[in-house]
Amino acid sequence: MSQERGEEKRTGLKTRQYKVARSIVPLRQRVALAALITLLPGEPGEEKSTGLKTRPYKVARCIALLRQGARLVAVLVALLAGPVARGQSAKPAEAIALEQQGKLEEAAAVWRAVTAQNPRDAGAFASLGVVLSKEQKYPEAAAAYKKALALDRKLPGVELNLGLAEFKQGNFEAAIAPFRAALVAQPQNAQARALLGLSWYGAKRFAEAAKQLKVAAKSDPGNTELRRALAQSCLLAKEYECALEEFRQILQQDPDAAATHILMGEALDGLSRTPEAIAEFQTAAKAAPREPEVNFGLGYLYWKSHQYENAKSAFESELSVDANHAQSLAYLGDIALKANHPEEALALLNKAVKLKDDIRIAYLDLGTILMQQKQNKEALAALLRAEKLDPEQPEAHYRLARLYREMGNAAASQKEFERVRALHEKTEGDVGSKMAAPTPSLPPSSPN
Repeated sequence: MSQERGEEKRTGLKTRQYKVARSIVPLRQRVALAALITLLPGEPGEEKSTGLKTRPYKVARCIALLRQGARLVAVLVALLAGPVARGQSAKPAEAIALEQQGKLEEAAAVWRAVTAQNPRDAGAFASLGVVLSKEQKYPEAAAAYKKALALDRKLPGVELNLGLAEFKQGNFEAAIAPFRAALVAQPQNAQARALLGLSWYGAKRFAEAAKQLKVAAKSDPGNTELRRALAQSCLLAKEYECALEEFRQILQQDPDAAATHILMGEALDGLSRTPEAIAEFQTAAKAAPREPEVNFGLGYLYWKSHQYENAKSAFESELSVDANHAQSLAYLGDIALKANHPEEALALLNKAVKLKDDIRIAYLDLGTILMQQKQNKEALAALLRAEKLDPEQPEAHYRLARLYREMGNAAASQKEFERVRALHEKTEGDVGSKMAAPTPSLPPSSPN
């Protein structure tokens, strides 16, 4: 391998003549250098036949450029070390082999080269998406799957994979269409149906979720996680009998599951069976006293039943788990107001709304206290906020009517009183409406 200056080298593609200073560029690097040279601007005086077009250049200038800095050296190294050398064709078999060896980054690079060579190869884009998903690069994977589908809408499995890539990003709305398409293509695909149901759930469209998950759970009756998702969907869709039946099935398999007792309690409360709901929450709190939300849920049910001392104790227990639990602070403020301790209530309510600005009862009570203190401007702002949060609750309209009358605005007062008369008495929501719905997770059988 002792080639000297001026000799010819055959690249294997076609004969190229070039002069390279051996001391600067070893023989094994010359093909890459030749490729690099063709990309550099030339100067008159010498010509090089590249096989594509003739481009003048001076070899000495190229070598000087190589010596100038690390950036150009890095380009040369990348050319030498890359998985696909210039002038060579990227092959799917190479990408598959790299993927099987666990070399995902290199496999993705080869698939990208394949798609660059064959931009209408839908299968190559789909395979690129699979590798990117394995690397957990879900936005890039989704883009690759979309490109594959744009080229071939009927490519098997790609709709399902696209849905998974969107789902894993938390893009539940975006996951619905590809999962639905996958189910249309394969109506018996239980995985596609379960994932579609979970996507509806994640998008907070609980009735649609329940419809799909009922079928999915029936085909896999031993899947507790699927049953739990169905029960939660039924609960949040206010299909309480469906929720109760599913929770009973779950409790038969795991009678000490605190989360299931909580959800069972929510379903019972939705059916106005509040004493039974309290019993379920008591069981949950006993089994898992540090479980987030369990003491708040129990406290809310006590509060709703006018058992204020028990409610206070439960809310304080929740705050021992989470000192910034805004709803517990708000309801403790309401209890203090009912006990005629307005200053204590004011401190609790102000802290609650600083932590969370959508708690209707906190603004309602703040408006009441501020009215009593003759701070009418501040009271009006608080009551308008309470009204905006739930326009169908008559109590905020009633207090606004009184405040407007006190402020001398008879027309506004009359309008609010008419609104009160038009509204039927509306009770506080069930306990499920006060507690956050869990984010859906993939069933255990789903691919990575």
